[in-house]
Amino acid sequence: MRNRKLVLAVAGLALVTLAVRHPTADFRLITHDKSDPSPHRMQAVVDFGLVGVSVLYTWTVYRLR
Repeated sequence: MRNRKLVLAVAGLALVTLAVRHPTADFRLITHDKSDPSPHRMQAVVDFGLVGVSVLYTWTVYRLR
C-alpha cells in the first residue's frame, strides 16, 4: 500500500513537471547603434526537449556613401 502511494505521488509530480513550461535560456547581444532604424539581425532557437536556448545578435553596418 505504501509503495502504491509513492508511485502515485511520483507520477503526479512527473505530470505536473511536464505540464509546466520548460526553462529557456535567452541570450541577447545588442551591439547595433541606437540610431540605426533597421539593424542587421541573427536569431537562433534550439530546443533540446527539457531545455531551450534562444540567441539574438544585432549589429550595424556602416556603408560608404
